[in-house]
Amino acid sequence: MRILKKTLKVIIILFALIIATLYITDTDYLIKAVRTIYLRGYTTAFLDDYKRFDNATIDISQPQPWTNHNDYNTVKPTKKLEEINKQNKTIAYVIIKNDSIWFEKYYDGYDENSKSNSFSMAKSYVSAMLGKAIMEGHIKSLDQPVCDFLPAFCDGKAAQMTVGDLSSMSSGTNWDEAYYSPLSITTRAYFDDDLAKVINGLKVVNQPGQAFKYASGDTQMLAMVIEKATGKKLYNYLEESFWKPLGSENQTLWQLDSEAHDLVKAYCCIASNAKDFARLGKLYKDHGKWNGKQVLDSAFIAKSVTPRFKESPEYGYGWWLKNVGDKSFFMMRGHLGQYVIVEPEDNVIIVRLGHSKGPGDAIATFTPDISIYIEEAYKMLNEN
Repeated sequence: MRILKKTLKVIIILFALIIATLYITDTDYLIKAVRTIYLRGYTTAFLDDYKRFDNATIDISQPQPWTNHNDYNTVKPTKKLEEINKQNKTIAYVIIKNDSIWFEKYYDGYDENSKSNSFSMAKSYVSAMLGKAIMEGHIKSLDQPVCDFLPAFCDGKAAQMTVGDLSSMSSGTNWDEAYYSPLSITTRAYFDDDLAKVINGLKVVNQPGQAFKYASGDTQMLAMVIEKATGKKLYNYLEESFWKPLGSENQTLWQLDSEAHDLVKAYCCIASNAKDFARLGKLYKDHGKWNGKQVLDSAFIAKSVTPRFKESPEYGYGWWLKNVGDKSFFMMRGHLGQYVIVEPEDNVIIVRLGHSKGPGDAIATFTPDISIYIEEAYKMLNEN
């Protein structure tokens, strides 16, 4: 009994020392990471983790349900599509043709209204809000300096960084995009309760506006710029600019760093569903018009879905770009394989949400699953 008491005492002391060390070294965010992710058996963020964080609510106004296509669900999924959906634990697969639901299927207990984490698909919304802020005169242009809004970035190379550099992922900061390292700044940003402090601590180490380097910190910084420029919380700006005007059918949530600091995790973490996510794809497909109204400037959209850098044809301003065969797609992409894929010439939108994207580097340009989701959708469409 005496040995047991001594052992427990040692464990308690060690635990207290670990907690104290985390606070002293400013890594106490790991306590939250362990509690919300690692103790639940995950090694990274997961689809339903929004339930473990503070969230802002984004409301709907007048829902505009998608119509079903005349050929709605008349074609069965291909064998290869069913295999990859099973292998990668897909929860939603939707094909929209001519603005009508042509095919939809849901898995793993999810349905058309189930919420799941957008992850980095949120970046496309933030870039769209940049376009909206420019359209409304809150921001002068893509060339306006970040320094005009964030004083922490007014010295040296940082003074040359523009809002367009943030949207096109070319800030030149020292952000490290590492999803599975508990000590990376990406992990810190996901769990820290003061995101502004994290972002203001970034250093611009390379010349801004010269090369594409995927960095979630760029989008988070852009969110802070938009809030400063508009005087509005980003979740409110999303609601009034896009969520309500595009007729979303479901209330959505956007994760916050904390209720106290009230800053959205702008680079990720909008909890919604496949058909509401698809609405932004439709807006961009239709050059910014929704029901005849110009919601977003068409010139901004055209620039967004065009590569900024010749050396990086895979990215524009907030949107990924990919050719498959003789077709050109632009897309929203998120961790673990969240996709809204658009082919404007064919008037096709493909949405896939799920728990995994299968083999491939976490931040590779494109993983093999994307081409499969596209190719199998077209095989199905061509059966009619």
